[in-house]
Amino acid sequence: MFAVLKTGGKQYRVQPGDQLRVEKLAADAGETIQFNDVLMLGDESPVVGAPLVEGAAVQAEVIDQIKGEKLIHFVKRRRKHSSKRTKGHRQKLTLIKITEILASGGEKTGVKAAVGAGSVAGVAAAVAAPAPKKAAKAEAPAAEAAATEGADDLKKLSGVGPALEKKLLAAGVTTFAQIAAWTEGDIADFNEKLSFKGRIEREGWVEQAQALVKG
Repeated sequence: MFAVLKTGGKQYRVQPGDQLRVEKLAADAGETIQFNDVLMLGDESPVVGAPLVEGAAVQAEVIDQIKGEKLIHFVKRRRKHSSKRTKGHRQKLTLIKITEILASGGEKTGVKAAVGAGSVAGVAAAVAAPAPKKAAKAEAPAAEAAATEGADDLKKLSGVGPALEKKLLAAGVTTFAQIAAWTEGDIADFNEKLSFKGRIEREGWVEQAQALVKG
């Protein structure tokens, strides 16, 4: 049996025994984790999800936290005095080994879910409990105050105004350290959530946040 799973904004075709490198996950070497976003199961009778296969899961063992090959990123800005910038980047990855594919019952295993290391919104969604609508309305001001208390001034990032800062706070992003740790998968997720494609890369939020964290 094989499965097609989704993690870090990418899809992988896997079967027991396979080793693969994925976007960095919040897990230590030796831990067993479970991928719950399964798009397809392949066997004599293939099952295609809509979009996910209900109850299906893929379990894996974390072998190590590694870095990918060095990539050279070259940026040239037209009409800005021929501004050029070259920098190197090594993507943080997690090396895993697929141990088991579950066609059903994945929600009952109790195995730790595979979550991206920099995915604040993903962690918040996993632990958030549903609340009544009336209670949510009553607690909204208190929740907003709690989110902003101790938060960094995200408006220091290029292109971030009051409205965009509010959206980031609502998504659980309150500090420059969180943005500085974003992976390519996190950037893709937030580009979609904030409804602007490529702006995070163009404005250089991650690099700006890293500089602000360093002081």
